[in-house]
Amino acid sequence: MAINLRWIAACWLGGLCLLSGMAAAQAPSNPNLNARLLVAGRQGDLAQVSEALSRGAAPNSRNRIGKSVLLMASEKGNLALADAMLQAGADVNLASLEGVTPLMAACYGGYLAVAQRLIAAGAHTEPIDRLHRSAMVYAAGQGHGELVTLLLDNGVAVDAPYEHELTALMWAAGQGHLPVVQVLQARGAHAGLRDDRGLTAAQIAQQAGHPEVAAALGAR
Repeated sequence: MAINLRWIAACWLGGLCLLSGMAAAQAPSNPNLNARLLVAGRQGDLAQVSEALSRGAAPNSRNRIGKSVLLMASEKGNLALADAMLQAGADVNLASLEGVTPLMAACYGGYLAVAQRLIAAGAHTEPIDRLHRSAMVYAAGQGHGELVTLLLDNGVAVDAPYEHELTALMWAAGQGHLPVVQVLQARGAHAGLRDDRGLTAAQIAQQAGHPEVAAALGAR
């Protein structure tokens, strides 16, 4: 039987190309490129971030305190950068060493468009950081009513208890954020719940010096 040397050579070369491609895919990213990516991300420099990614920087690179570029973009409200990182394959739920996720950062800063993009990409709404706070706690505590609504619309329970049995309503009341209190009330938040000290949201507002919020919650 005649042996087709051309066919064998083609198969051999094809195998080499396949192995070469696999090796490239499995090769570790360049630490220098990762460092450049992180610096560019901290500066919000989309062009430099894109260049570092195109040259092989790992999209989930993190700095010494565990911040990824996606987290940096989220805490600054940089939607274009956040979108670029998500398209590059960044983990939408990758948290810092303190347990802060990109969604938490966006909710703390009040960046609705970024939070919407993160949730669309699969961000989890319920994680708790090392301070025992969630995206909802940050949104309510900082007075960001649109973000509170976004989280409620995406499955966060309106009366979910956090550390010390504090609910989002209690957090908003304690910070004097009447519009957020009203949003939560409209969504069915229970004003009669008590924290681990036995205080209601109205009592928390009263003690914190927010009588108008306490009154809205039924304080007498």
